[in-house]
Amino acid sequence: MQILIIAVIAVFLIGLALQFWYLAVIGVAAYFAPRVIRFIRMKKYFASEEFLQHKSEIQSVVAEHNEISQYVDEIRSTGKFSIGDSSTGTNSQLANFKNTSKHAYKRDKHSANFGSSYVHNASLQVVRNASIEPIKYLIKYFDIGVTEDSVTEIEQLGETISRLENAIKNLESREDEIAETFAPPAFILKYFLEEFKSQVGLSVPPLEVPYPVYVFQYLSAGGNSSQVTEVPLNTKTIDALLETLSQKIKFKKSAAGQRSLMTASFRTFIKERDHYTCKACSISIVDEPHLLLEVDHIMPVSKGGLSVDANLQTLCWKCNRTKSNKY
Repeated sequence: MQILIIAVIAVFLIGLALQFWYLAVIGVAAYFAPRVIRFIRMKKYFASEEFLQHKSEIQSVVAEHNEISQYVDEIRSTGKFSIGDSSTGTNSQLANFKNTSKHAYKRDKHSANFGSSYVHNASLQVVRNASIEPIKYLIKYFDIGVTEDSVTEIEQLGETISRLENAIKNLESREDEIAETFAPPAFILKYFLEEFKSQVGLSVPPLEVPYPVYVFQYLSAGGNSSQVTEVPLNTKTIDALLETLSQKIKFKKSAAGQRSLMTASFRTFIKERDHYTCKACSISIVDEPHLLLEVDHIMPVSKGGLSVDANLQTLCWKCNRTKSNKY
């Protein structure tokens, strides 16, 4: 009986489809027509004399954009983006863990991450306290030494992240400038942005900073309750770490003091002092509004240089890239 009913319904629907086939054609046409028209307009725009002329005029900007893009890749591949680690679960890879509970199928249970050095498995109280005093607990449980060596390491980490953040921000500003210079039709930016970048010749790496996230994790014995406190190692966290360590350390060289800490605000101070001008080639943001400037140690840290204003200078990214760790 059911098969007969299904067959009758199927015959009825086929009859409707045959009778009103033109409605289906209209529907398909209405769906695809705008897309086809946009595609034709896109091809016509990229082949237009106006677009090709703009592309020719802005090639120097695009070329420098792509150089900075490569620079971003260099920073990401050579920079260090972590400090300290947790010893909990150091040898967890030597064991195989299985949940053999007969009742495991009845409910999902939380599982701990024992293998990551960025995760500290702790008591519930530690997890909650870490949310209140993240810097204190980061230093204590991720083995960050209260030493001058730690300050130097964190300074270098902060410098790497700052350079990468500034380079990415610079790339985004340049992309906006290029888009405004071309002033392409709105539908190009909305539907064909990647094609636009390809036509212009922009080479763009993944635009993100690989901030590690340090985690304090509590897991109940039965696995039914879990709480975490996450501390992202971004510029604010690094600056707070440096300030905290500076209060705990009596520097051997008093000239270092608070000024030796390469915080974001201190980098800004150096750039302002140097009037946002490269001390090597004299180019400034007046000459190039989107100039990528960095703060450089005149005497490199690796050669004993201090992070004091007298040993710091503003360089454009090209001069800083060329200088490396030379004095």
